[in-house]
Amino acid sequence: MNREDFPMLAQDIVYLDNGATTLKPKCVIDKTVEYYEKYGANAHRGDYDISYKVDLEYENTRRLVKEFINAQNLEEIIFTAGATEGLNLVVNGFFTKLLEENDEVLITKAEHASNVLPWFRLAKTNGIKVNYIPLDDNHYVTLDNIKKVVTPNTKVISLAYITNVIGDVRPIKEIVEFAHQNNIFVMVDAAQSIGHIKTDVQDLDVDFLVFSAHKMCGPTGVGVLYGKKELLEELEPVVLGGGMNESFDNENEVYLKELPARLEAGTPNIAGVIAFGSAILYLNNIGLKNIENYEKKLRKYLIDKLIDIPHIDIINIESDSGIVSFNVTDIFSQDVAYYLNKYNICVRAGSHCAKILKKEVGVTNTIRVSLYFYNTYEEIDMLVDLLTDKDKILKEML
Repeated sequence: MNREDFPMLAQDIVYLDNGATTLKPKCVIDKTVEYYEKYGANAHRGDYDISYKVDLEYENTRRLVKEFINAQNLEEIIFTAGATEGLNLVVNGFFTKLLEENDEVLITKAEHASNVLPWFRLAKTNGIKVNYIPLDDNHYVTLDNIKKVVTPNTKVISLAYITNVIGDVRPIKEIVEFAHQNNIFVMVDAAQSIGHIKTDVQDLDVDFLVFSAHKMCGPTGVGVLYGKKELLEELEPVVLGGGMNESFDNENEVYLKELPARLEAGTPNIAGVIAFGSAILYLNNIGLKNIENYEKKLRKYLIDKLIDIPHIDIINIESDSGIVSFNVTDIFSQDVAYYLNKYNICVRAGSHCAKILKKEVGVTNTIRVSLYFYNTYEEIDMLVDLLTDKDKILKEML
């Protein structure tokens, strides 16, 4: 689907590492170049024509993001360097001053490091407790399991919408409804879901949600923090500097701007934000439902083939996303990845930044195939063909 739009695919590669980053269509690349060649001034700084052009393009992307996730207000869209920065901003700027000793945050052992390490630090500094929602037999999150571990001290549930190894799609709307009935905040890491399934923040009623542009055909170094306006108003800026203040005369007279500028200090990744707008328009034109449906067909095709190979151990057979994690019996995952690389097939191998998941699945490293709409059945056939002969893998590793 739409393969001709991606210059990278003109090379002789099979790219199956979309969970790490997606390829960029020509329109996104062209928009990046357009900014640098035609109006490469700073944003929200100048009083001249090309600076005004930058402001229009930059704020147009904010509008596109608002519509893409159906936020209520433009002020609820904060540009960041990525999902990781967004998660850290919320933990350090909002929950640090709210959570006290013995307050509890619930995560899972399937979370990405970016949704684990900030909470670990807060446990050290504030004395909070980081506890884990048990996963079911498929390593999924269920509302019933959340209900089993929520206590009167539970103040936050912080979860990925889709996890980057198991690939399960969490029932976020139901989780949020239950959490809010119990006065619990919900933060969602949407990095792996945003470019694959429709996200409506008002329907979900999430308190905070973060994602990265580069996992939805956009540039690297750009992300979004969404938060309900009344909560963002209480979020203390973690970074102070130019562009986010109204005035300052001394340490007692510092006045900050309103949202969203208050949380966007310094010169941002202007080219990236502007090009991100083109990525959103591009995905809108294809349609997220079309992407979701195609990915599910591709995944089923891959699973049906892998499951017949006796030396392939699939970790997440039944997940609904385009993520498939597996191992080749008795062969280190990175060795398999190096073998596939000889044939220009790009997969991910390792712990995938989910280093505590090994306690749940019983393996430390896996090979991960993460699909997107520009992947094909023919590419899957190539992958499966190379994995079928275990002796060939062992021989070529030597």
